[in-house]
Amino acid sequence: MEINWLHDFIAVASARSFSRAAEQRNSSQPALSRRIKALEVWAGAALFERTTHAVSLTPAGDAFRLTAEDIIRRLSAGRLEAQELARGASDVLKFASTNALSLTFFPDWLRGIETMLSFVPNVQLVANHMEACERMLLAGEVHFLLCHHHPAVVTALTTSQFRSAHVGDDCLIPASLPASRSGRAARFRLPGTEAAPVPVLSYRQESGMGKILDAVRSTSPLGAHLKPAFTSHLAKLLVTMVQAGRGMAWLPESLIVDQLASGALVKAGGQEWEIPIEIRVFRPRSRLTPAAEAFWTHVQEHPPPSSPRKAPRVRRSRG
Repeated sequence: MEINWLHDFIAVASARSFSRAAEQRNSSQPALSRRIKALEVWAGAALFERTTHAVSLTPAGDAFRLTAEDIIRRLSAGRLEAQELARGASDVLKFASTNALSLTFFPDWLRGIETMLSFVPNVQLVANHMEACERMLLAGEVHFLLCHHHPAVVTALTTSQFRSAHVGDDCLIPASLPASRSGRAARFRLPGTEAAPVPVLSYRQESGMGKILDAVRSTSPLGAHLKPAFTSHLAKLLVTMVQAGRGMAWLPESLIVDQLASGALVKAGGQEWEIPIEIRVFRPRSRLTPAAEAFWTHVQEHPPPSSPRKAPRVRRSRG
């Protein structure tokens, strides 16, 4: 059995597609399929149900996934710790963060924690969309993942293999340009009508906020008439497109707090259309480096203060 087979298996299990997994793994689809078949022969069980239109895990594959992910995380964590100790860099903290939070929340949050640590950490941050960040944490390439979270969305990180801490709150606000320069009425306002649907700028499938929106709106009693106008995984780009008058979008308040205050953007609906979301930091349950464990202990011992929205609003970073 080869370690690369486990990486292939997890890629297919996450993408539910051999072609998408092959692209992620920089491999041809036939070669990846052969490696998966070799893994199934080694395991002595079929790990995937293959149909014309879909790929899904068998019960054996579902059970094996937890083991495969844990093995890869432990190997990667051990490798990172060995490298750090060999370099004398035992204070390294590796983070993955979704793009929006890397701009708005992470700098001030880290600065506040660093002032109370007994050491000055060497911080390494990679910012990307949610799916890529999840893959990094699952593969053990980082110690922590900072992301938006909503209980309606179940991911691989909400299993027994991971722990998380609530470190702040945000809110998805339906936002639009104002109808006039001096007014507070929205140019594009929910819920729209069948004859005049609201142009909506939405998130791609790999976006964490897109998953949150889909999960919440699928169970919401509120109905809206929407017309897709633009799609991206970057919330910052959606802000730019809303400012250009292309439509409305559910945007994290942390990204548009200044625009809302100045009137450059206005709310495209009442409070019933807003979606409160948490900011959480995730980590594997397995042991991390001493520096990472010290950081985690501090995070747990200093939860965010409460506020009328149930948690503190994020502050836009000035750095």
